[in-house]
Amino acid sequence: MLSKKKKILEVISLEVLLVSVLFIVSIFAFAFLAKGVVEGKEKKFDNSVFSFFDQFSTPHVISVMRVISFFGSIQFLIPAYIIMIGYFIMRKKYRNAVDVAIIGITSSALMFALKSIFHRQRPDLPIIKGIYTYSFPSGHALSSFIFCSILIFIIQNGVWKKLYKWIVSILLLVCSITIGISRIILRAHFPTDVIASFCLGIVWVIVSLWLLKKINRQYMIKQNLTTIKT
Repeated sequence: MLSKKKKILEVISLEVLLVSVLFIVSIFAFAFLAKGVVEGKEKKFDNSVFSFFDQFSTPHVISVMRVISFFGSIQFLIPAYIIMIGYFIMRKKYRNAVDVAIIGITSSALMFALKSIFHRQRPDLPIIKGIYTYSFPSGHALSSFIFCSILIFIIQNGVWKKLYKWIVSILLLVCSITIGISRIILRAHFPTDVIASFCLGIVWVIVSLWLLKKINRQYMIKQNLTTIKT
């Protein structure tokens, strides 16, 4: 019994360590990229990545990327969030519905705030016309990453078999990354916009889940105390 508890504690400790390292690395990576954007030092890297993807940018690939890019847009994500929240409400999991809504709304607010702070213009010669918002960070990359991360968290805490959990989680992660790549190929964003967005997404998801878990724990304690008193 003690050895089993020890193994569980070791696994938890390892998970905390890995998440902590990922959190710190993501913060520093985002800060580094943001500094480069402000100082205008990222052009060489961005141009190199653009040149790499240009060799694959056939009309067919561009058409596919347009479709993939749609899944990171507000036209897709807002209905998707509504469906997810509605599902939790129907299952009477109201705390989950509130948590999803909070993460979705706060991440969007953060994105627009950072765009207004950095004022980075979009790349030249965009394939998608009529985009007038600022470029840094990428809203499609950030929003899709956070949405997929929420789904991964739900799946990992669900009742599926472990193998299925990991397969679907990896597919969701690949989907999010592909949406980010589509924004580069379509020249809607600089590569550094997309990379910084993924780093920011990692930080925001970790912080949000930690805070919400702490708040929900306090809420449950208060509920239990109220029940005992009554």
